[in-house]
Amino acid sequence: MTNERIDRIELMNTFIRIIESGSLSAAAVQLNTTQATVSRRLKSLEEMLGCKLLLRTTHAMKLTDDGERCYQHAKTVTGHWMMLEDDLRNAGDEPVGTLRVRAPHAFGQQQLIAPLTQFLRQYPQMNVEWMLNDKAPLFVTENIDCAIHLGAQPDPSTISVLLAEVPRIVVAAPELLAGYPPIDQPEALTALPWVALNLFYQQEVTLRQVAGGETRTLAIAPRLSTDSLYAVRETVLAGLGVGIVSAWIVAQDLEQGKLVHVLPEWQAAPLPVWLAYPYSRYYPARLRKFLELMREILPGLMGMQPPERRKKSRSSRPA
Repeated sequence: MTNERIDRIELMNTFIRIIESGSLSAAAVQLNTTQATVSRRLKSLEEMLGCKLLLRTTHAMKLTDDGERCYQHAKTVTGHWMMLEDDLRNAGDEPVGTLRVRAPHAFGQQQLIAPLTQFLRQYPQMNVEWMLNDKAPLFVTENIDCAIHLGAQPDPSTISVLLAEVPRIVVAAPELLAGYPPIDQPEALTALPWVALNLFYQQEVTLRQVAGGETRTLAIAPRLSTDSLYAVRETVLAGLGVGIVSAWIVAQDLEQGKLVHVLPEWQAAPLPVWLAYPYSRYYPARLRKFLELMREILPGLMGMQPPERRKKSRSSRPA
């Protein structure tokens, strides 16, 4: 016990992870250690403070009154400790350590790799865990520092900044369209087979007229439904069906004539691109620098467009 009792910051960080992840086992996964080690640290902290912090049963865990006070103080102390580390290591402008980032799979694999690589070359003392997942980020349970998210605004309790929008268009292979009458109105699309990106549309699609703003909602019967943008693109290229995709992923296919932009005067609503992160009293330099990079490069990436003015974001610039 004596070695762990010395590192009070580690004990407090472990306690914070237990509370925010919801269990000792989840905290162990996030801390890359064993449940026995987490339990031992919790016991050390309780013995050091001379009070019970958690009441545990087989199926539940509850903070005591002392545990609640300890949690609030631990958050403050660990935040101040990070500030001290940054200051003494002269890391205010030179980020160090590991940053855990979540990004959409296709977007994070294709659009963001080049700026991410340049970022890591610029800051050689930094490491990034780059996790690709298309679902909404869960900052606490996944123990991530920030996320780039496409679609609906992330958890409103977090800080989320709307940086750009991704235009979405209807595309199909020329071979598929050759077997049907010309598509001159949105309703004609219902006669075609579809490939559905089920994160955003499944049994119906809504298109908006670019010039007039009129909308049409159409029922569709997908031949294939998938959560992968890459799978939608590949199956549309193969002529399986028509699909709605982010404009950037098919830009080259359209230029080469492999796909046709169907009804270009009608588009699906663009996907908002959010930069999201949990509120904190202090943001380490590695997070601040990454947020600055995303604010700078995201709006200018291929296929992006500025967000509509009517949309607002809840934002707070890290100090």
